[in-house]
Amino acid sequence: MREGYYTDAYFNRTREVLLADGRHPRVLMQVFQRKDAILGGIDEAVAILKLCAADWEALTVHALYEGDAISPWETVLAIEGDYTLFAHLETVYLGVLARRTVISTNVRRVVEAANGKPIIFMPARHDHHRVQTGDGYAAHVAGATLGIDIGVTSDAQASWWGGRGIGTVPHALIASYGGNTVLAATKFAEHCPPESRLVVLVDFENDSVRTALDVARALGGRLWGVRLDTSGQLVDRSLWDEMGEFDPRGVNERLVWKVREALDADGFERVRIVASGGFTADKIRTFEGRGVPVDSYGVGSSLIRGDNDYTADVVLTDGRPSAKVGRRYRPNSRLDLVE
Repeated sequence: MREGYYTDAYFNRTREVLLADGRHPRVLMQVFQRKDAILGGIDEAVAILKLCAADWEALTVHALYEGDAISPWETVLAIEGDYTLFAHLETVYLGVLARRTVISTNVRRVVEAANGKPIIFMPARHDHHRVQTGDGYAAHVAGATLGIDIGVTSDAQASWWGGRGIGTVPHALIASYGGNTVLAATKFAEHCPPESRLVVLVDFENDSVRTALDVARALGGRLWGVRLDTSGQLVDRSLWDEMGEFDPRGVNERLVWKVREALDADGFERVRIVASGGFTADKIRTFEGRGVPVDSYGVGSSLIRGDNDYTADVVLTDGRPSAKVGRRYRPNSRLDLVE
């Protein structure tokens, strides 16, 4: 990173030209994006500057904080000093801010839509493994701004705050026991820590009501919850006689109600329902608005989609305005000095 390996080549060339010419302009670089968002990645961006600038002590850096709500065009990071000290880092810190802000913003919207119910952050399988640590932290911070713990599914995602990944009895284990969900769940319970929350997928046979009851009866008090994850191309068996007035595919409102009613009727009121499979902030908001009895939501790919692209502009050079046409120096009283 210090050598410009991850940097757009033209920034490396720019730095080389300035150094070869003996020119050391003192600039003010300001960084912004164009949407209402939740700031993510600012700690990483500052760390990049501290560790990889040619002389951190010679720079003056002001920044907002991780998890801050930010406005379009608002300056989130301002770097002042000899441009040759940090010209080779622009690509890297902008990319970090863009990625993490997408995650923080999406998670915040989902948490708000869920009215404080637990969220499981589940996009690990939809992206490269090397993004997991920072993405998990961005999700954690976004939840913390509202006082909500975000569950993550890998230890890597939880590593920056010392947590652990959580999960459910997966389809693969059920398949490994010949499609017997109860047997797979029982074996899982035997070998996982007793303090862990045991959640079991119940859609393997596309008969979620029956499977949820079978699992609850077999595991008793050991079962924390059942997870509905019916494919969007399938109609659960419990709904076959009810089609006609609603879209019966996937995890829908009526399916959740059927499972809840069956569990309650059999004395399993304390067993939670986790809903996953294609959930977005909008879908969660609809479920919550209609009082659908979901206790927790698992959200995957929608949390890593979108864009919060950042731009960095030199707006002052040697104390004089030098922004390109259409840009200008935008001081921000919310920025704090980075020590």
